[in-house]
Parts: sequence; structure tokens; C-alpha cells
Amino acid sequence: MPILWLRVALALYALGLVYVLVALTRTVTRASTRTEDLLSRVALHAAYLGMVFHFVAIAEAVQQSGELSLASLSVAASVLGFLIMVVFLIVYMVYQTTSPGIVVFPVVFLLTFIGASSQEPFVLSSSTARQGWLIAHIALILTGYAALILSFSASLLYLLQERALKAKKPGGLLSRLPALQVTDEIGFRSLLIGFPFMTLGLAAGMVIAQASFGRVDFRDAKILLSLLMWAVYLILLYTRWSAGWRGRRAAYLAAGTFAMAIAAWAANYFSTIHKLARP
Repeated sequence: MPILWLRVALALYALGLVYVLVALTRTVTRASTRTEDLLSRVALHAAYLGMVFHFVAIAEAVQQSGELSLASLSVAASVLGFLIMVVFLIVYMVYQTTSPGIVVFPVVFLLTFIGASSQEPFVLSSSTARQGWLIAHIALILTGYAALILSFSASLLYLLQERALKAKKPGGLLSRLPALQVTDEIGFRSLLIGFPFMTLGLAAGMVIAQASFGRVDFRDAKILLSLLMWAVYLILLYTRWSAGWRGRRAAYLAAGTFAMAIAAWAANYFSTIHKLARP
């Protein structure tokens, strides 16, 4: 049954893709604007409902196995997709804009599709994990990733919108985005949400490594890249908070942080001690 609920969620998330395709391909007319407004509302309510089914799928899978871990790509992708949608809807409740959905909806659909294409179980693999540290590590890290992805989405939209305005071609999709200041603020607030989760998640990972191996090997690809990502994340927040960086520079740095996060995730497959992404 968990895979059934996940596929129901996938079908609902697909409505978000329809909204994105219409928004990207239609020219600005009064009729097209009304159509997009309608699709935006439909996609938003479908996202709410899809998130409920997604949560049920995850909860039922955990209940059936009695355990929780993300030792496979499909399981990790599914949980990450759910968390991205949670952060997106929190941002929507604050700013009342679905514009980050232009990036978020396709990403969530893809991650959920990966999760729905397999029925791999949730499995714990160590006594340390059974003590709760692994669960905390994974949940915190993935929440940090979710917030970072939303921040990257806002940064990407900011760069596209700024370029269009400078070229005096603000038509199409970009004309319906919120003000640059609002887009910039969404990116910054998303970073503020994600940083504590990422920090605590890395700390929990250090505890697991120390308990499992008696040491923390900072030369390991996963640990090294994760710490570098955290350092870039910290620099980004510092430059925005203290140096007053806004706009394009902050957007580029957010994109760099996201790239570091992708590299840290990929390092799961090259790490000698980090096995969360392996079947």
C-alpha cells in the first residue's frame, strides 16, 4: 500500500508540472493570466493533498518495517521530495506566491517518481542507528537540503528576472513574478531555515562516525565535502547578514552552495564509511 499512496501523490504533483508548462509557454494575455491563476490554485491544492498522501506513504512504510533509514536512493529521494514540498508550502503561507514552484514542482515530481518506481524497504543497519542518532542525522540533513533547494530556486528566479528587467524584456512568465526584493527575501529566509538543520544534522553525523568507527576521518570524501558545503553555507549567511550582500551576488553564492550540496550528496557513492546512499 505505501507505493500506492506514493503514486497517488505523484499524480497530484503532476498537476504542478501542468502549471509550470503553461506558465513557461504562454504569452501574456488577459485570458492566459486567468488560466494560469486557475492552474496555480489547482496546483497548490493538489500539492497540499499530494503532501498528505506522501506523508501517509512514508508513515505506512515505516510502520510496516518498524524502522527508518534511507539506505537507498529511492527512499532518500522520496523523503527529500516530501520535505521540499513542506518547505515550499511554508514559504507560500508567508509570501502568498507560488513562483518558486516553477522550479520546485518539477524537482519534487522527479524525486517522487524515483521513490515511486521502487519498493525498497526502510531498513536500519546498526545499533547506533537504533539509538536514534541516524534517524536524527538523516531527517535534519534532508530538511537542510530541502530549504537549500528552495533558496536555489528563488535565486535562479531572481537572476532570470533581473536579467529580463535590465534587457527591458519583462514579458511572459517573468512579468508575473513577485518583486525582486520579495524573491531575494524568500531565498534568504529559506537559507535561515535550512542552516540550523544542516548544522545539527552534521553534528549528529559526527556522533555516529565517532561511535561506529572510533574516529572521524576528515579525509573521507563525504565528510570533507559536507564540511566544505557547511563552510560555504556559513559564508553565504555571513555575507548576507553582516556585509549586506543582496541580489545578484547573493544569488550566485546560493547557487554555489547548492552545487556544493550536490557534490556532498554524490560523495555518498565514493565514501569509504558513509553508506546511507547505498542499497
